[in-house]
Amino acid sequence: MSYWRGIIHKYKEFLPVNEKTPIITLCEGNTPLVYAENLARAIGFKGGIFLKYEGLNPTGSFKDRGMTVAISKAVEAGKRAVICASTGNTSASAAAYAAKAGLRAFVLLPKGAVALGKLSQAVIYGAKVIAIQGNFDDALYIVRKIGELMPVEIVNSVNPYRIEGQKTGAFEICDALGKAPDYHFIPVGNAGNITAYWKGYKEYYQVGKIDNLPKMMGWQAEGSAPIVKGYPIKNPQTIATAIRIGNPYSWQPALQAVHESGGLIDAVSDDEILYAYKLTASTEGIFCEPASAASVAGLIKLTREGFFKGGETVVCTLTGNGLKDPDTAMRVCEEPITLPPDVDKVVGVISL
Repeated sequence: MSYWRGIIHKYKEFLPVNEKTPIITLCEGNTPLVYAENLARAIGFKGGIFLKYEGLNPTGSFKDRGMTVAISKAVEAGKRAVICASTGNTSASAAAYAAKAGLRAFVLLPKGAVALGKLSQAVIYGAKVIAIQGNFDDALYIVRKIGELMPVEIVNSVNPYRIEGQKTGAFEICDALGKAPDYHFIPVGNAGNITAYWKGYKEYYQVGKIDNLPKMMGWQAEGSAPIVKGYPIKNPQTIATAIRIGNPYSWQPALQAVHESGGLIDAVSDDEILYAYKLTASTEGIFCEPASAASVAGLIKLTREGFFKGGETVVCTLTGNGLKDPDTAMRVCEEPITLPPDVDKVVGVISL
């Protein structure tokens, strides 16, 4: 069959699977790499910007790449249930892939801190949702303890199979460009994705599929920037809920990725994130969730600071779909105009 069948079918030689591994897939991956010339013009960037739009994965985020591998390996190991802590996207993905596999799913979420679009996904896919009166780090601590006490598979990025699946995003970028970009900008929350992309680039380099490596440029929100500040943050705060994590699990691997690649991890403010969020949508027609826009916000910040020499190729990962958090879009954009059904009145508010 020639149709796209998911990342395990496409990249099996790079993944920890074998002929006995049951492939649980929703045909994730193969997401667009959009050339963003309008965005480049708007911010004065003298090079090529590409947006890796992970919001078009089956559950609307990059998490599906890791989840197809994690759930497939859980089924192979005979597990009957999975559990995760989540700021939203992991819970949606875990619940969907568990449903596909016929497994039970349990998700722990910080109460009142998860966008409705993501919460509704976990519920409709059939997961048992538990709201914790604490933050993500509290939820992950409980999940890891439960993993020690009960026969459930943890499918957070503490599960190494998640990283294995997520690295395929780097493969797709290289396949599309014919090389690695000069810079890869990416949001950083629990820091698994920057770790995974760097792993993917290195593996492609080691087998000769590319002859260059990118600099990894990670971006946290200022109110949730433990790696930038150098210490855990007990009560992280940011409008970008998907990266509202105060003590990232993959902290050290992320620093290693930055060190090895010659990149950096820095922070952007919520105002910078929201500006990038709106600009990406209005210039390129791509609606990402706020946390996704941290990568573009970082690019804008460095462009304004004169960081680039000109001619560079940059990829920004947009980690999730904007429809997961429509409330934010409605809060930060102009409200619809209400008028009676009168042509003249409508013409009166249209300016060309």
